Amino acid sequence: MFRTRTARPALLVAAGAVLALTLAACGGGGGDAASSSAAPETSSSSSSSAEPAPTDNGGAPLDAKIAYLSASSANTWLQASKAAMEMVGAQDGVELVEFDAQFTPGEQAKQIQDVIASGDYDGIIIAGIDGAALIPDLQAAIAAGLPVVVLNQVIGEKLDTAEPQFEGASASVMVPPLESGRLLGQLTLNACEGVSPCNVVYFYGIKGTPIDTAVKMGFDEVTAANSDIVIVAEAEGQYLGPDVALAAMQDVMQRTKDFSVVTGPDQAMVGVELALTDASVTDVKIIGFGGSEIAIASVKDGKWYGDLFGAPYTEGELAMQAMIAALRDGTVTGGVNPLADFPNGGLVTADNVSDFTPQWAG
Repeated sequence: MFRTRTARPALLVAAGAVLALTLAACGGGGGDAASSSAAPETSSSSSSSAEPAPTDNGGAPLDAKIAYLSASSANTWLQASKAAMEMVGAQDGVELVEFDAQFTPGEQAKQIQDVIASGDYDGIIIAGIDGAALIPDLQAAIAAGLPVVVLNQVIGEKLDTAEPQFEGASASVMVPPLESGRLLGQLTLNACEGVSPCNVVYFYGIKGTPIDTAVKMGFDEVTAANSDIVIVAEAEGQYLGPDVALAAMQDVMQRTKDFSVVTGPDQAMVGVELALTDASVTDVKIIGFGGSEIAIASVKDGKWYGDLFGAPYTEGELAMQAMIAALRDGTVTGGVNPLADFPNGGLVTADNVSDFTPQWAG
């Protein structure tokens, strides 16, 4: 049987103000401080069942309560992860309670402190927005007996690994952002084959943030193999709806009309496609990043050249499975890259698009 919850003393630890606002693919934030709103219906990939098998628990439910510290309850990517966590957790008697940071810097440090002080929770799963600044508070939670699982976002300084970056963490489930950039770069290399010069318009999510900087570094590292690839313009989609990217792409086209490829997050590429259509431009290859429903459909229909798949539902499954293992016997799962078992490393093209089922709407 799982241990009986007892009240724990408050451990208040100050965290620094390091801001990393980007998610692998994200939208705006909103909602109450603790939210349990239902996530939209999602479908899992061919390598992850939408009805995950129950964890082997020997017939004994855990009767555990987990604090899920979300960067934003309104974020559709994280909603898909939450749906998976609730599905897996329910089969083992795990209740998930969501706290909404609404993309507010510093909010999650307060939430961690509140979770510890309450004595009501048995573990923490966190999609962080403050990076390494959260480490002192998370280590305080671990010292108070709460397993910690990191979801989707880097909490630390290294951007090239999925491994946990602080002592005592039970698991970290994410695609390292530098690796995401390398994969995006590989798709661009493929799209530019035989094109000289191959002028590229590159869309950041939010330029200057550590995550977006790492993605661009990985992208540049791989595309450097082809000297014909030239970045002729950069823009931002801000991980918002298509209107932001639509306006940004229209601005780009005022400055240059000579480009062969546009690449960036899925939400931005929707706006880019609208801008290109409005300008009657039909010979540009679009490469998305996120694996959303619209991205997979667009690759299938030949509207987009390709996409880097994202697996928020799989991330949620893996995170909750790691938490359950930690609660049962202290298992340390370590770093998990959710794309490891997907076809072609997660690179979606016209040739293999049928192998991918989107896990979030976009």
